[in-house]
Amino acid sequence: MSKIRLEATAIDLRFDESILEQVQQAHDYLHQNGGSAGHGFLGWIDPPAESGELAEELLGAAAYIRGKADVLLVIGIGGSYAGGRAGIEMLTHPFRNQLPPEQRNGPEIYFLGQNLSASYIKGLLSILEDRDVIVNVISKSGTTTETAIAFRIVLGWMHNKYGAKETARRIIATTDRSKGNLRRISEAGDYRTFDIPEDVAGRYSVLTPVGLLPMAVAGIDIQSMLRGARDARDQYSTCDLTQNICYQYAVARNKLLNQGKLIEILVSYEPGMALFAEWWKQLFGESEGKDGKGIFPASVQFTTDLHSIGQYVQQGPRHLFETILWVEDAHCNVELPELAGDPDELNYLAGKTLNFVNEQAFFGALQAHTEGDVPNLVLRIPRLDAQHVGHLFYFFEKACALSGYLLGVNPFDQPGVEMSKRNMFKLLGKSGSTL
Repeated sequence: MSKIRLEATAIDLRFDESILEQVQQAHDYLHQNGGSAGHGFLGWIDPPAESGELAEELLGAAAYIRGKADVLLVIGIGGSYAGGRAGIEMLTHPFRNQLPPEQRNGPEIYFLGQNLSASYIKGLLSILEDRDVIVNVISKSGTTTETAIAFRIVLGWMHNKYGAKETARRIIATTDRSKGNLRRISEAGDYRTFDIPEDVAGRYSVLTPVGLLPMAVAGIDIQSMLRGARDARDQYSTCDLTQNICYQYAVARNKLLNQGKLIEILVSYEPGMALFAEWWKQLFGESEGKDGKGIFPASVQFTTDLHSIGQYVQQGPRHLFETILWVEDAHCNVELPELAGDPDELNYLAGKTLNFVNEQAFFGALQAHTEGDVPNLVLRIPRLDAQHVGHLFYFFEKACALSGYLLGVNPFDQPGVEMSKRNMFKLLGKSGSTL
């Protein structure tokens, strides 16, 4: 597998002795599994083996779903949904659900439980009336409001459609191994289950059954994805900053924060990476944004947002930097034709490809933003395949955990989110809740 590379413009990647000591301490927190806040949530450090029992069980479940269902309905929110959806959107046809079955390589996949919109839920269920549906509900606790409400609605809809006995055969729950509402519901309903490891927080769970099962149903090679993640684990296990680009990225962004760069914008030039950016925003936002600290994670899709947010990036307040995800080898291309008479004055591009034009847009924006005092970090990804995407998921998980410790926060809790939940429960009249 070709390696992901990190480049920097307008950023000094030389590191002094004090930061090396901080990196060593943070590295020890991650690899000695003790002595730090959140040390009980390091199960993601060692991804599952690509040829292990879990991978085989997931592939078996995916084959069952693919043979029985027209639609897989995934119910979840946050870390229980964003990573799996991101992988599907990066690695499959951009209009996958609209393809005929023989070209789709698996059932249509839709997502529910990531909002509280009645129109969204009703609209989605209305298009599933004549389809055979299997549900994968994902929640570690079973008490996440959006997921629990969506599952309650879908459960009633499934009972009306199939009856209780057949419904039980059509629900797969991904949840805590031994406790929580969804575990109790699953045991009472005799649903098939997959375990979310107790020592993995939701936003770090994409390389567990949480993300792997939906991706396997979509026809993605999850064994290659796990191989890429384990390659990343090995590559980023050293504390040597000259060798570890994952740690270089984490240190660089903290250095930029100390220079007043309060916002990090994740940039991609492929629309299929939009959901990956949403996964990334949750990962860093929940991990670092606490105790009055943290870099605000934002994202843009170029070239689209060069025509909107691009103006702010170029000439707005100088409190931001960009991290660009650039895919070097696109899996397809389109050549621009020559038109007689040159009515649109684009014949100078005839014979060139869209990938070439996209790359020049990348170079042009990079130069302009750098000259506009916007530091840039560029992650060069050789290609978007399962192995490199697995590597990329792990890269950011490891970088985020290290970055949180460098910042002086626990990268594995989310007390602010819990406060919002308590307030909502009180306003909804849940027994025992207080504002």
